[in-house]
Amino acid sequence: MRPPGRTTRPPSVDLSLDQHDAPWLEGRLWGLAEEISETFQETARCARHVNAIARGRRHFTPQGVDELRRLVEEDLRLHRAELPGGYREAYNEISRGLDTPSKVTATPTTTAPASVRRALACRIQRDRLRGDA
Repeated sequence: MRPPGRTTRPPSVDLSLDQHDAPWLEGRLWGLAEEISETFQETARCARHVNAIARGRRHFTPQGVDELRRLVEEDLRLHRAELPGGYREAYNEISRGLDTPSKVTATPTTTAPASVRRALACRIQRDRLRGDA
């Protein structure tokens, strides 16, 4: 029994970007795409896709993720000179992870709903990119 007024702390969650399950990698891709679309509002190829995700009109299906990857790749090529190298490095890491099926074992963070993992990864990816810029 707990003493009155004391709460138990939830288990700590590993919030490093170095996680390899699909929802986490999709969230990182989404965060990268959001950063690109905000930086290059007028010319970002991925901006419409990102806006559709934000409005709930696009979902993280295999086809949708592939389309977003192609758009981000195109933006990285088009805006190579203006983007910090961390953007390309993040994309390469995400892309490798999505191309290679992961053998992720269940942990407290991987058992969270996919939508929660995507949202967390998106936020953390954006924060890291802003810190590198």
